[in-house]
Amino acid sequence: MRLKVATDSIPFGSDINDVIVPEEMRKKWLTGIDYFDNALGGQGMTPGASMLFTGEPGSGKTTLMLLIADSCSRHGVVPVFNTAEESLYQVRATVERLGLKRGFAVGSETCVEDLLKKCDKFRTNDKNKGKPFLLVVDSLQCMDDGHFTTGRITCATAERSLEQMTSWGKENYTNVIAMGQSTKSGQAAGSQKLRHMVDVVAQLGIEKKDKNFLGYRKLEVEKNRYGGQGRRQFLEMTSKGFIVIAAEEEDDG
Repeated sequence: MRLKVATDSIPFGSDINDVIVPEEMRKKWLTGIDYFDNALGGQGMTPGASMLFTGEPGSGKTTLMLLIADSCSRHGVVPVFNTAEESLYQVRATVERLGLKRGFAVGSETCVEDLLKKCDKFRTNDKNKGKPFLLVVDSLQCMDDGHFTTGRITCATAERSLEQMTSWGKENYTNVIAMGQSTKSGQAAGSQKLRHMVDVVAQLGIEKKDKNFLGYRKLEVEKNRYGGQGRRQFLEMTSKGFIVIAAEEEDDG
């Protein structure tokens, strides 16, 4: 995967101490959802970072992402929630159930190229230009990268779609969270390549082993290039969102 990061001006063999990190990458921001921010190490989102967010059906992935979109819009971030799996009517009904009032931008594009073009136009308009930008895609497996004229979707489609979104995010210092499906064992569906293509891999599961937390949601970060893995969060899912039950330090062993 060739990421569209402007590093061509740095000659091969340069001293690492002479490499200047763009100021855009240093402007980290928090989502405002404490248990999510803590799971990411508490240092905030790094502009340009991409995330694969997985979880088994019913774990509350969409609920959590809607809560994050609403919170981001209250903290100076421009979020776009693009649903390619559910209808916008279903998303609206969930927003009403959660009691979210702030409002945030939504879309229902299934073509990656069209989605990114519309995001470019939206993030650079007079109202949003210069603000941190977050694109949430629900879900990766429903997106079409345009490789097949018939609209056929395969495992490779998800890889190509994620590559396009990740490259776009790094090129524009924007953040992308691609929601992905998981297998019965709780692992991310699709090839392992998906995990290597992103900066962050996070998972929301339903605890089935620890007797103290059976049935609670478990939010954990398996990979984070920019902030460590933080704490594993145990959450209770309610009609209005999540309540933190406990937090565990990540096991270094």
